[in-house]
Amino acid sequence: MGLTLARKGGRGYIPRAVQPTILIVDDEKHTREGLRDSLEDSFDVYVAADIASALNVLESEHVDLVLTDLRLGGEDGMAVIEKALARPHPPVVIMMTAYGGVDTAVEAMKRGAYDFVTKPLNIDRLEILIRRALRSRQVEKQVVELKKVVEKKFGLERLIGHSPAMEEIFDTIKQVAPSRATVLITGESGTGKELVAQAIHTLSGRSKEKFVAMHMAAFSDQLLESELFGHEKGSFTGATERRIGRFEQANGGTLFLDEIGEIGKNTQVKLLRVLGEERSFERVGGNVPIKVDVRLVAATNRELERMVESGDFRDDLFFRLSVVRIHMPPLRERREDIALITAHFLKVAAEENGKPVRELTSDALAALEKYAWPGNVRELRAAIERAVVMGPGAKLTLRDLPPSVRDGAANAPTSIGGVKLPAFSKPGGHLNLHDTEQRMIVRALEETGGNVTKAAQKLGMSRRTLHRRLKELRTEPENPQP
Repeated sequence: MGLTLARKGGRGYIPRAVQPTILIVDDEKHTREGLRDSLEDSFDVYVAADIASALNVLESEHVDLVLTDLRLGGEDGMAVIEKALARPHPPVVIMMTAYGGVDTAVEAMKRGAYDFVTKPLNIDRLEILIRRALRSRQVEKQVVELKKVVEKKFGLERLIGHSPAMEEIFDTIKQVAPSRATVLITGESGTGKELVAQAIHTLSGRSKEKFVAMHMAAFSDQLLESELFGHEKGSFTGATERRIGRFEQANGGTLFLDEIGEIGKNTQVKLLRVLGEERSFERVGGNVPIKVDVRLVAATNRELERMVESGDFRDDLFFRLSVVRIHMPPLRERREDIALITAHFLKVAAEENGKPVRELTSDALAALEKYAWPGNVRELRAAIERAVVMGPGAKLTLRDLPPSVRDGAANAPTSIGGVKLPAFSKPGGHLNLHDTEQRMIVRALEETGGNVTKAAQKLGMSRRTLHRRLKELRTEPENPQP
């Protein structure tokens, strides 16, 4: 069964608790021992001569990275990849082989391998690759943990983001949710306005009561009044029985009125009354006041201030609705959230469609981040679901993205605010720490208009350090400011 754990305390030995764990799977004894001797000073190393031994390690120990040969006697090393990645907390996998070739490399990557190396091995290069792979996995874990923190902190699993704009929105939601103040949510279509309304309800004292949503643009004025306030039997042709409106349905809870800018003047007047001190209304065809306790949240993609100026929207209703305002920025203005949102949609789409897709290549992510997303988060979700359904492998590539996204990203500007955008990983490569650092530096420079001093302050580093990183990353601003 050929199973050994390298626990030798060689020079520079660090206790296992703070070292990554590597499993080396190779049927050649001198290769296993040579790799173990070369790597054990920096890593905790398990070695196995066959698939059965490798599985024993994977089942009994935490393994951060698997380094496996393609040929294991009469066994296929590809099985190690499949078994390792099927674990609840899968390790990173690197494939070794003396049988190099494009077909083998492509097949290993399709199975989920991080990378592919050929024998004879260059130990220095191999160690660099191992550290890069582990850093890449650490970044992925941090993204997952950050998402968990956001969900735990705000009680939301669909309102995703860690950009400054979203952090401000989260803070506002937390502050306003316990109150009974009306909230007006503005922003383009597809930015997640209804998710914000649901978050306010979830974090309020009304969370155990109903959340009732209504899209105002879907109804004519006559039907809208009946939908909101209900009607009495016989109040109009076709009213064969009493109807309870949305306000009564939401009594004790939250009523979300989407596209509030689409309602007519008559409905505006009646809404103003129910938002007044009396908090009452009458059903259509009725004359008995009905009091309700409803938290009202409204949303619109129109500029209500301009509608007030033109006389199309009542100013008193506008002020009643916008006691607290929350603006949802378009996705193009919070591109730093795209990777996090994409990871969430990727997982959801893979589970819903029964596909083994776990990740996407860095060039695909770079395209997603460059595209303008006129349909915002809603369009991003549709693009990821399409890619998951149509993509042939376990990893989404640039080719799997919708043509509109690929073309839009290809035609995107190469510089913004005087900052030259970097080239990310090679096509087909992996998103790693280097890519992440590039993105952080570029965004800091964008936000400061290319001012290196201010960008360094935002990044928490010295100006001198930032200049050095710019040279190393080759992301020099076109016209750097002191």
